[in-house]
Amino acid sequence: MLDVLVPLAREAGALALSHFGRLSDGAVSAKGPLDLVTIADRAVEALITARLRAAFPQDGILGEEDGLTPGTSGRVWVVDPIDGTFNFVRGGRQWAVSIGLWQDGVPMLGVIHAPALDLTLTGGRGHPPQINGRLLAPLTAHAPDRAAVGVGLGRAVPAPERMEMLRFLTQDAGIMIRCCNATTISLIELALGEVDGHVGFGESAWDVMGAWPILTALGAVSTMDGAAMPLSGPMRFVIGKPGLVQACRPLFADIGP
Repeated sequence: MLDVLVPLAREAGALALSHFGRLSDGAVSAKGPLDLVTIADRAVEALITARLRAAFPQDGILGEEDGLTPGTSGRVWVVDPIDGTFNFVRGGRQWAVSIGLWQDGVPMLGVIHAPALDLTLTGGRGHPPQINGRLLAPLTAHAPDRAAVGVGLGRAVPAPERMEMLRFLTQDAGIMIRCCNATTISLIELALGEVDGHVGFGESAWDVMGAWPILTALGAVSTMDGAAMPLSGPMRFVIGKPGLVQACRPLFADIGP
């Protein structure tokens, strides 16, 4: 599968790059407050969908922009054509193409490509995690005295709950927070050891499906372990090093195992 997915992610990234820094006002529209979509998002998703449908005709496809096209195999490809569209529009480099394979509630395989950062990560069940063709080292032990976590603050979660999450992390748990406004990039930072975890309040399946199987193969755990990952609806979770996840578990007492 990776022989199809890696070239596809890079082709999609090249298409996105052809629009990067060249968007006219008419090429950008709003789906909601601070939630943008561009002609690049739609073109990249159309490309990925067409290639996946040709290579895996029995599989379903879920795209951020076009929704779910069911298949007959029980497998679903989950696509975020440009995760970090706001950054993309503003000229920031923190955005990525994400393709993940979901089966029976489990993220099985992922490819994420951040073309502006020249990073391609792959991995999942039966596929050791790699970055730009080199094996990634497993996650190291958690060091509480210098803990850092990426955060995602989806608007689907009420503002008071988002603010309480930030208060808990910075005051109660004593964890440095980072927010790059692109979940896939935050999860890449976790894979590279730049942070110890990611706390998501309101992410969707397409935000995480490409990176999730890579991270679990590196030794990450989460508050969603043991439960099926949904394809619809906003999610709340923490994923990362076991010690970091344990420190954040009070935020998820009502949903975690």
